[in-house]
Amino acid sequence: MARFHRLLVALLAVLVLAGCGSGGNTNSSATTGTSGGTLTVFAAASLKKTFTDIGEEFKTDNPGWTVDFNFAGSSDLVTQLTQGAKADVFASADTKNMDKLGKAGLLSGDPVNFAANTLVIVTSPGNPKGITSFADLAKPGLDVVVCAPQVPCGSATEKVEQAMKVTLNPVSEESSVTDVLTKVTSGQADAGVVYVTDGIGAGDKVATVEFPESSVAINTYPIAVLKTAADAEAAKKFVALVTGEAGQEILDKAGFAKP
Repeated sequence: MARFHRLLVALLAVLVLAGCGSGGNTNSSATTGTSGGTLTVFAAASLKKTFTDIGEEFKTDNPGWTVDFNFAGSSDLVTQLTQGAKADVFASADTKNMDKLGKAGLLSGDPVNFAANTLVIVTSPGNPKGITSFADLAKPGLDVVVCAPQVPCGSATEKVEQAMKVTLNPVSEESSVTDVLTKVTSGQADAGVVYVTDGIGAGDKVATVEFPESSVAINTYPIAVLKTAADAEAAKKFVALVTGEAGQEILDKAGFAKP
């Protein structure tokens, strides 16, 4: 009888352990991967329209997911990230600011170049000041706005100035290319230096003046997954969408060139 009792106790113990193991596996499978969430993307201000559209595409392709964007000048975004801001993906308007994040050890893998952009002059509709070249921006009596030197569009503007030996005297230097565009469309400035895509996006709110010297300052746009990504796989999917056929079609329609 004592032997039977010991066997019964042993059998019950095995059953209890088996039950615990089964419950553990069930919980594990329920938390493997995620069915949705919020992806945080820090992106250059010049990407606002295109990335908003790409974000909608991402949500369609990945039910349950939303995309939270932070659009600003690339240098401002780098400052935020290096000071502790958390994001899943970063897209820069130049390689220099992306390199800063790499040196800070914040990138998960190598960045991928996905687009390129070129400078253009924008003026009030009808170009009332008769601006026909980059050199015209240095003429007295013009209120010109540009991006600050640390911002990619500002750095590119400086390259053109150096190549042409022209010195601009802007009335303001803005922290993002969209701020430059706003100064012109609101009538606060006669002209501004922005990207081709910004001029296209503004439509009839501005007149655009292309200049051949812009070829010396073409900006290449890289994108990368960050080490702070809450869901690395979702972040990789967003990067794949940007660099894939669907994302490239959206960027092409907006006027971006291939990298």
